[in-house]
Amino acid sequence: MTQPRAVIFDLLTGLLDSWAVWDAVIPESERHITDGTTWRKRYLELAFACGSYKPYESLVEQGATDVGLSKAAPEALFQRYLEIEPWPEVPEVLVQLKRQGMKLGVATNISDELGRRVVKNTERFVREKTGSEDFAFDAVVTAEESGNYKPKPQPYRDVLEKLDLIPEQALFLAGSPTDIQGAAGVGMRVCWNNHIGLVKKHDVEPLREGRDLREALQDFLVSSSYAAPENQR
Repeated sequence: MTQPRAVIFDLLTGLLDSWAVWDAVIPESERHITDGTTWRKRYLELAFACGSYKPYESLVEQGATDVGLSKAAPEALFQRYLEIEPWPEVPEVLVQLKRQGMKLGVATNISDELGRRVVKNTERFVREKTGSEDFAFDAVVTAEESGNYKPKPQPYRDVLEKLDLIPEQALFLAGSPTDIQGAAGVGMRVCWNNHIGLVKKHDVEPLREGRDLREALQDFLVSSSYAAPENQR
């Protein structure tokens, strides 16, 4: 299988363990009303229905209101987003891809401010876990910058443009079924890190579905490319 020149990632599910946070930030007094999954799904419905970008924070707040939550939940969520850590295998896999000569990009459905801060936290986490002091993503596109939420085509096209690549030269790592459809629709190959066991609801098949990032990308990883420093194992 031809190696891509870049791998582009969904951030909040493909790389980060963000779903549990939506549950954790619901106040104890409101947990009988709904759960984080229902709230997040309502936000996603609102985002997918947008003709063009509407502020991420306002959609999350509207989603909370629609499922019966107070403003305390989204306010806590935005604070906790800055503490979300990658899935355990992610740091080593990202550094391995870099050492194989691939560029790394991110296309994420959040605002510029949150996106920049979450990406910086992720980069710092990877550097600390792997000892790779210069690790950084090569290109990042947020929904706000693009003017559209994924799975609309523009965010995928924008990150490809930043990487100076055509779709056939890149692989997209999806975190959700909608990302599979969206990235494939612009001509990219797609693998799916289905860490949380989401259900696929359309006919577009990824090249590979895995329950962690290494399994999802195993066809593109050279096993000898990376070994973690002794003090990081």
